[in-house]
Amino acid sequence: MTMESGWYASQLRQELAVRNRRWAQGRKHVESYGNPPVIVYAPEHPTDEVGTAPNNGRHGNFFDASYAAIAARPEWMRRFDKIHAQGRSLPRAESGRRWRELDSSMSSDALLMNVFCAPGAPAVRQALGVDSGVEPVFGWKARVPLANGRFDRTEVDMRWSGLLVEAKLTEGDFQTRAAGIVEGYRDFGAVFEKERLPRVELRTARRRTAVEFAEEFTQEWENAAADEQVARKFQQGIVARAREAESVEAGYASYQLIRNVLAAYAEGCSFCVLHDERRPDLREAWFEVMAAVKNAEMRVRCKVLTWQELAGLLPEELQEFLDWKYGIVRPGRVASGLEGTAEAE
Repeated sequence: MTMESGWYASQLRQELAVRNRRWAQGRKHVESYGNPPVIVYAPEHPTDEVGTAPNNGRHGNFFDASYAAIAARPEWMRRFDKIHAQGRSLPRAESGRRWRELDSSMSSDALLMNVFCAPGAPAVRQALGVDSGVEPVFGWKARVPLANGRFDRTEVDMRWSGLLVEAKLTEGDFQTRAAGIVEGYRDFGAVFEKERLPRVELRTARRRTAVEFAEEFTQEWENAAADEQVARKFQQGIVARAREAESVEAGYASYQLIRNVLAAYAEGCSFCVLHDERRPDLREAWFEVMAAVKNAEMRVRCKVLTWQELAGLLPEELQEFLDWKYGIVRPGRVASGLEGTAEAE
């Protein structure tokens, strides 16, 4: 599953990179130093002040109407406070502004806000069973009870009335955690059949010094290998022996899903995973976790929805934006082509 997840995620990242290189034309942006590079957008009217984005401002990573709605609400605008984790891999912004995670073309949070901050989509509320007049909360802090009486203040991507949402786009998986941590939640045994949950072996890596492998790392009197394959095989052997020496700890796969189901159970909410239909690996991982939910009432509150299914409920102009920038189109429609980009030629 890990190898499949990596392949699907890589394919989607490559497509989004091509689409955003086309979309970024005429919009403020930079490309990361990585290969392939990731497009990161800057606001047209940069500001670090919460809720003070100028009128008629725009951001290349956002649908114009969605960005205007975000700028008008300080609680939504605070999502821009989160600094980009790989900011050092990006060129410095002309304005001197630090890059935010919502600036990235690969951000699932940005896609989430593009869809749910846009006005004029009452069908979305009806489809998700959300009360009218209630605004979504992004980055909602849950209180998941632990067995020791404390709480895990985990962050859920969105809470909309009685619905919790985990949004995914190009992320590799749903993370892993040691069994002791996962089983330390108060309601774990009441909600899950732990034998049916996906398990993994977690290796505890540590940095090894050259002294531990003196005969392998000392190269003072050695000539460079004439055959690159020989050198690569030798290096792989070193890595393999180091891996074998690492300690192994039992753990659970799809930790984010397990934790968020427990958050929904504690709050009396439903929980929905939003993913791209081009990521069947994420859907299968979610089905594995749902199959392990033994509480019948909680099981029916677990949902899954693709961005493509959601697209059919959105205004036509927003659908066009999602098509060109993300390749997301409603069922029965074919996504726009990739003509006009260097990679597609």
